[in-house]
Amino acid sequence: MSKSTIFFCKIITLTFFLTSNFSFAQKNAIIPKPVSIVPNQEKFTLNSSTAILKTSVSLDGNAQLLQEALGSLTQYSFPISSNVTQNFILLSVDSSKVLQKEGYQLTINKKSIEVVGHDEAGVFYGLQSLIQLVYQAQNNHFQLVGCQINDYPRFSYRGLHLDVGRNLFPISFLKKYIDLLAFYKINTFHWHLTDDQGWRIEIKKYPLLQSISAYREETIIGHKKDSPHRFDGKKYGGFYTQEEVKDLVKYASKKYVTIIPEIEMPGHALAALTAYPALGCVGNKYKTATFWGVFDDVFCAGNDSTFTFLQDVLDEVVTLFPSKYIHIGGDECPKTRWKVCPKCQKRMKEEHLADEHELQSYFIRKMEKYLNSKNREIIGWDEILEGGLSPKATVMSWRGEAGGIAAAKQKHDVIMSPESHLYLDYYQSLRGDEPTAAANFTPLSKVYNYEPFSAELLPQDEPFIKGVQANVWTEYMPTPQQVEYMVFPRAIALSEIAWSPKELRNYDDFLVRLRQHGSILKDKKVNFFDRFEEITYNFSMEKSGESIIHLASTLPNANIHYTLNGKVPTANDKAFKNQLIISKSTILKAQIFVNKKPYGKVFEQDFKYHKAIAKKVILTHQPKASYNPDMPFVLVNGLTGNSRYNNTQWVGFSGENLEAVIDLENVQNVSKLGLNILKYHWQRMWEPNVLTFSLSEDGKNYQEVYRTNHFPANGINAIRAKIQAKKARFVKIQAENKGIIPVGEYGAGGKAWLLVDEFYVE
Repeated sequence: MSKSTIFFCKIITLTFFLTSNFSFAQKNAIIPKPVSIVPNQEKFTLNSSTAILKTSVSLDGNAQLLQEALGSLTQYSFPISSNVTQNFILLSVDSSKVLQKEGYQLTINKKSIEVVGHDEAGVFYGLQSLIQLVYQAQNNHFQLVGCQINDYPRFSYRGLHLDVGRNLFPISFLKKYIDLLAFYKINTFHWHLTDDQGWRIEIKKYPLLQSISAYREETIIGHKKDSPHRFDGKKYGGFYTQEEVKDLVKYASKKYVTIIPEIEMPGHALAALTAYPALGCVGNKYKTATFWGVFDDVFCAGNDSTFTFLQDVLDEVVTLFPSKYIHIGGDECPKTRWKVCPKCQKRMKEEHLADEHELQSYFIRKMEKYLNSKNREIIGWDEILEGGLSPKATVMSWRGEAGGIAAAKQKHDVIMSPESHLYLDYYQSLRGDEPTAAANFTPLSKVYNYEPFSAELLPQDEPFIKGVQANVWTEYMPTPQQVEYMVFPRAIALSEIAWSPKELRNYDDFLVRLRQHGSILKDKKVNFFDRFEEITYNFSMEKSGESIIHLASTLPNANIHYTLNGKVPTANDKAFKNQLIISKSTILKAQIFVNKKPYGKVFEQDFKYHKAIAKKVILTHQPKASYNPDMPFVLVNGLTGNSRYNNTQWVGFSGENLEAVIDLENVQNVSKLGLNILKYHWQRMWEPNVLTFSLSEDGKNYQEVYRTNHFPANGINAIRAKIQAKKARFVKIQAENKGIIPVGEYGAGGKAWLLVDEFYVE
């Protein structure tokens, strides 16, 4: 045989090997994706004689969990035995065979299944992979395809958070939540127990926390941005007893999930201050918050009794939670009260602290030192960096990645948890009929594609990135069902970020496996969001004014049909091919069809053309932060921003004025001018003091043609100014920002946002 023939055969063999492995991995859909799967030609069938063997009493719990899981799926008994020679599932621990912590090797052949773990946790995770395979073998008489899986986690910290301060959930649901975490190899449950709206853990030394702080008078209806605020008039609250906490911690430990409690300090303290007002700077009667937000009243940093109280609380907390870490919050602590509090100012002088940020650092350091004396370490949100980082603190980076990067460079451990990608209280669809959520838009694909190792990190910094976590703030999740809807399947995407090697992650492959997990989630009675494969939409505008539209769906064998006349598409309407070009006012509607049957809901986008479409816009001040869409012609593209301000069309100015000039390219008649302004005072979004339109033929000499300070709507104010027709080439739009938010308003003292969208010229 020639060398070229041998080489060709090797290529064919390698290609077959890789293809068969990939095919096996997709048909046997394990999530998170294992490090290595090698199929063989053997098969193992679970039946009434299959037994479970274990090599150590330390595996008793794992054996029982497997027995229960397989029994409920197959209705077989699966006795735990020690003298079976074939048709068995063997559990063992061998750290010399599996080198990585929490790692496992799962081998399936004709006579047996063997799960070997580096440790007991590794065996448990191997069993989760096995159980997933059994779920998918239900329609094949529980016949499992032979293979060897070698697997271990990428990160040691794999976390999911749940806020019970805003809304309280029963212990039964928390156990279900932990079950789902464990099933997808997430090993940390961050339990947010205290906040302005409620204190949820029993502290025996301070009974008023249970009788007062655990309850609020009523709860806001609708979104915080709504004005005026409306309330339900119903007392709400409750707390977890210490016995319930102990029971949950014990339950989680059996699933190899560590519970990290969070006791918020020094901010988010209104509920505690309501019961113990002497712990605040003002000392007046406080009131547990009835709506969502950040409040000025915080624990007094100049009051020694504050630290006594918090140390007493932590004394009881550490007896309930064996976790290495205690989360102490540290986020969103306004310094308003501290700046005028005599005790806080005295503390700053005595401790030689330069400002209130250093006072917060003093506060955090003091609490860290106390917890260190209890052999515990602290985690805090990234604000704990301000004023200087505590010596052993771990930083949870939520305001983007900058805090985590800064902490890692200071050789502090970091958990990446950026709001932009891993806040699961954000909308997962742009459809207007989605239930109310916090804000923004974080679809499944955005979560999945997050990479915890920022490009800004140097190789020597990466070991300090200990893991990744998604957060679930429950202001708009009053029921367990709504929590499940918002969390799943996005938390499943998180599991693959946290566990699987970066080079093996592939979104299309993930979706293939996730589709098969839909039936598993239904079997587990999870109210998950199942429209993650709805139409995705990509828009760009050419200088010519043509809108280039791309529609897509990841759904297999799907066709997209559309109309341009506002009618609901049928399978007989035009099928979308490569792209769609729109050059006039149009209502686009599109629908996915599978086998000529509609799938999901109708996609709709309204395009409104006018004289300023795709014309040059010059801004004196540039937009800021998340309200600075990187899109050409965003202010003159025929698309409008939505009331949820999450469809990338709003442009925002923080404390600065809007001054824009549109060049229409030639002199022409202008008789109508307009733009949209978003007004939500509860979101710090303010109407301008005054808005003016001016026209010019030469770009130098402008004549004001319209002025208004009337913006009545709480929401979108659509300004459409009809003027006497005038010739103009240039249109100047000026809007004076509110500047500093007035005293008595939400966010007082901070900069007001001015949000504008689509400039209209007719």
